[in-house]
Amino acid sequence: MSTQPRRALLLCNAKARNGALDLDEVREILRAGGIEPEEPPPEADCRDVIRDRAGAVDLVILGGGDGTMNYAAPALVASGLPFAILPLGTANDLARSLNLPLDPLAAARFIPTAQARPVDLGWVNGHYYFNVASIGFSAELAGELTSESKKTWGVLGYAVAAVRVLRRVRPFTVTIEHDGVVEKVTTIQVSVGNGRHYGGGMTVEESAAVDDGKLDFYSLEIKHWWRLLALLPALRRGTHGRAADVRAFHTQEIRLSTRRPRPVNTDGELTTHTPAHFKVFPKILQVLAPEPVRGPAPFDLTALGSRLFPTSEAPRP
Repeated sequence: MSTQPRRALLLCNAKARNGALDLDEVREILRAGGIEPEEPPPEADCRDVIRDRAGAVDLVILGGGDGTMNYAAPALVASGLPFAILPLGTANDLARSLNLPLDPLAAARFIPTAQARPVDLGWVNGHYYFNVASIGFSAELAGELTSESKKTWGVLGYAVAAVRVLRRVRPFTVTIEHDGVVEKVTTIQVSVGNGRHYGGGMTVEESAAVDDGKLDFYSLEIKHWWRLLALLPALRRGTHGRAADVRAFHTQEIRLSTRRPRPVNTDGELTTHTPAHFKVFPKILQVLAPEPVRGPAPFDLTALGSRLFPTSEAPRP
């Protein structure tokens, strides 16, 4: 008795950094593993395709970077389908957070035998996100980065853009409401993480996971721009919350407001602005990924901090 192959939507973003990957080998790998890929026309909107084909397929395979995953999230939630990742982007932070292979062909080989596991989604003002949402420095950085620079320079493009943004970054005041507490702080950046990694391997918090049912908040309340450079190794490791000029806590819901509307960066895209209402939706999606490994991630040479501070440790304040 023969087993019917699983049917999978194979949706690849041709504009991703590695979007020109020859998919013939990917198709062969999938078919050898009992998965029959279905590919829509290149111009089709992936959200529409997922919604339209939800009842006819067993799985969605998304090829792209974090922006592609972010864009597809609402349709994935609506469809109820599990999804798999072919990392074709610049940073591929969601793939890092899930301990997936970063090589697209290795990721394809993983899919046929992989098990689905539940993951959370962050939410801000009606927009889902996987990794982190930020206001301030990171949002300005997202506005500075272009698709062309990310495709040309890869993760190094983050470092180049960060140097430019650092020259003009200015502190701002934000009102934070969470868990019955209201605080007003002066900061250069606030971030609300759902996943673990962002910005090409930076770590939102050392114990953060994409399935822990909580949001990890931090605020960089530094007085001089050079202090951010000193904090970079800790930001890479996720230990920045130990510093005296960094406010950090866990929560499940938070509201942030500023005197003037400020853009909010979700997974590298500017999608909304303050006032911003954040929530976590625990275990709302199923993704094909290894079982989670808790604890700090291993040393990551691709992280921005390690490029600028390859051997030094930032002193504790």
